[in-house]
Amino acid sequence: MAYARDDIDKVRERTDLAELAAEVTKVKRSGRSVMAVCPFHNEKTPSLSIDPARGLYHCFGCGKSGDVFSWVEETQGVDFTGALELLARRAGITLTQSPGEAKRRTRREALVAAVADAVAFYMERLKAAPDAATARSYLRGRGYDGEVVDRFALGYAPGEWDALAAHLRQAGHRDDVIIAAGLGSRSRRGSLIDRFRGRIMFPIYDLRGDPVGFGARLLEGDGPKYLNSPETPIYHKSRLLYGLNWAKSEIVRSAEAVVVEGYTDVIAFHLAERPVAVATCGTALVDEHLDLLRRFTERIVLAFDADAAGTGAALRGFDKAVPGELDLRVGVLPEGRDPADLVRDGEIDVLRKAIAESVPLLQFRIEQDLGGYDLNEPEARGRAAAAAAKLIALHPVGVVRHEYAVMVSRRTGVDLAVVERAVDGALPSGRRTAPAEERRRLSGLERAERELLRLVLANDPSIRSLDLDADLFSDDAHRTGFGKVAPAILALPPGTPPDLGSLLADDTSPIISLLSELALEDRPLADAGDVVTKLRVGRIDERIEELRRRLEGLDPNGQPQEYSGTFEELIALERERRALRERHE
Repeated sequence: MAYARDDIDKVRERTDLAELAAEVTKVKRSGRSVMAVCPFHNEKTPSLSIDPARGLYHCFGCGKSGDVFSWVEETQGVDFTGALELLARRAGITLTQSPGEAKRRTRREALVAAVADAVAFYMERLKAAPDAATARSYLRGRGYDGEVVDRFALGYAPGEWDALAAHLRQAGHRDDVIIAAGLGSRSRRGSLIDRFRGRIMFPIYDLRGDPVGFGARLLEGDGPKYLNSPETPIYHKSRLLYGLNWAKSEIVRSAEAVVVEGYTDVIAFHLAERPVAVATCGTALVDEHLDLLRRFTERIVLAFDADAAGTGAALRGFDKAVPGELDLRVGVLPEGRDPADLVRDGEIDVLRKAIAESVPLLQFRIEQDLGGYDLNEPEARGRAAAAAAKLIALHPVGVVRHEYAVMVSRRTGVDLAVVERAVDGALPSGRRTAPAEERRRLSGLERAERELLRLVLANDPSIRSLDLDADLFSDDAHRTGFGKVAPAILALPPGTPPDLGSLLADDTSPIISLLSELALEDRPLADAGDVVTKLRVGRIDERIEELRRRLEGLDPNGQPQEYSGTFEELIALERERRALRERHE
């Protein structure tokens, strides 16, 4: 690990998870725990439980759980190192880096510093330089005043070949750093020249808020209308979304993100007081972008123009996620108008209505496909229904498939039963999943095993007089969980609250989610003696039933020794079971 364990523990101890959660969602205190509206799925009633003392959270709605670091990873879209560094800054703690990590960080910091100085240079040129008059006029035409320029750090790249390069060199940045940051390149003669010239500059930030690249709009002359930074060690366009650094908290709070086509469209949403918009950085919407947004919300609205290009962009998004995994939607704007146009023209209500009335992407795709058939012709209706059935079959939820089948039946006039048979025939193998009510219910012994885990996690003093071991658990997951936490917890003084945040850290296995859920259940603990007795009696009951089945298959005359030994073990177990029950009564 790049940072010392003592530093990690110190950050964990100084971070109040309840306060951290309150920054992105609504919280309400309930006893020793805090209940919050879960930011990881769409809900109105709080189902996420937080234990500030132990630094753990668990959602009883979606099953998400973890500690302060995983909270930041999930809500801020960073890795463990990024979460640690963010929380350390928040707590005023200086982290101790290993030499290798320090070297890597120094390289990254050098690249970010170069981009940051470029941002400042371009902003200053936009505000004061005579050659930026056209750029200032363009931005005023967009309705951008000085406050907007400062808020989004807009700038202007002058037309000279090496204006930025000269400035960065004077500021102390080496040529290799300027090139590696995507700010310049070597000319044929070997001199260092700027990548961006004669363009309005839109800085692009990563989730930490560090400037890592640019999107640049050409004002006059030849060249692509938009030019982006090249791939660099800090700029990866498939893992970046313009505006997400500003929008992520509001996206979590509102449980909705809007994907638009351009940088000015993102700014338009901010000006419309709906700061939830993001845009790709000169590339198509890909799986990595959706994975990034999935960390903050499941509801994603694609807000595109109603013209052919906008519709095509929305349909391409359909191929990037299986319907049902995300609530992907389409908000269709008036033809020929983008969000920036609507906000500039004072039609904010039209923009808000398009988002509020967005339709599921699957529905949008089906309607687009049906629109390509002449539904007055019988054969065309059949082909339309068959094509729609293949799309409907992609949805994993049976009830939703049925509703779409009803919609297609009504639109095409094809009998509902025929459409549903076509959907069933198109279902991929393994697509069907058992609904929650059909899942196996926990047996009494499984519930008792979980209750014993709760007692151990709470370090309840009553467990010290009991002879606890992994053999009490028949469920593999429960046995694994006991083995993970019991040795450390039982080594503590009785009743001392264990540091579960530290104990469960650095583990992403499913058992951690179960242990977090059990630790945060806000109900009284059962009597430890009753639980252990029930488990031991349960183990004996299982063995007795096994021996009885074996006896039924044995011949007392032909297999006298085996029959006698099995019978004696059966009698001994029944005697032990009776004694256990009597001792505990």
